Amino acid sequence: MRMKSITAIASGLALMVCSLSASAATDNEKLKDRLEDSSAVITQIMSAPDSGIPSGILSGASCVVVIPSYKKAAFLVGAQYGQGVATCRTARGWSAPVCVQLTGGSFGLQIGGQATDLILIAMNDQGLQDMLKNKFKIGADAAASAGPVGRNAQAGTDWKLNAEFLTYSRSKGLFAGINLDGTVLSQNEDDTKVLYGTAVPFETILKGSEPTPTEAQPFVRTVAKYFVAAKEGK
Repeated sequence: MRMKSITAIASGLALMVCSLSASAATDNEKLKDRLEDSSAVITQIMSAPDSGIPSGILSGASCVVVIPSYKKAAFLVGAQYGQGVATCRTARGWSAPVCVQLTGGSFGLQIGGQATDLILIAMNDQGLQDMLKNKFKIGADAAASAGPVGRNAQAGTDWKLNAEFLTYSRSKGLFAGINLDGTVLSQNEDDTKVLYGTAVPFETILKGSEPTPTEAQPFVRTVAKYFVAAKEGK
């Protein structure tokens, strides 16, 4: 009986290890896909100059956040949720990305659903500091405005004076500014552990103190590429 018990325990442990390994592999694959999708969102938007982020805005960006396929579903009570990545500009270039999540909700009699790509641009040092807080509510802890669209778009002065973040959305091929007041941006700690192999503080990564993981390098290079092009007026 004792031998059978030992065998059963060993089998159970083996199955648990296999299950954890399979789960880790799945999490890695999902994160890799998210990074690739985030790179694709930036590339597709910036490849359409007449409807992309103006060069003057991108060239002055402190941080860039991309949430691919942000989902908004509603049945009596609305719920919004999305996962993505963010990188900030440092003295040594763009930082390794942090994994973030954007959550929010709305109330009302509504039925329907949609998914859209979102981009948030931190425009000043205060926006960067808000990013480093790890968790904040857009519109309350950080002022945000729907961003102007088009390479040569002439925006008003309000966002220059007051907006810490400019917000954009793309749905069904259309790209435009969007109001995200009330949503909460925070670090996705579980995905951060998957990407870096351990828990790394939000601030440590965004200040450029953490090397960029191999799978995240294409995303960071994509942001840097369009930032440089915007600086050069291309």
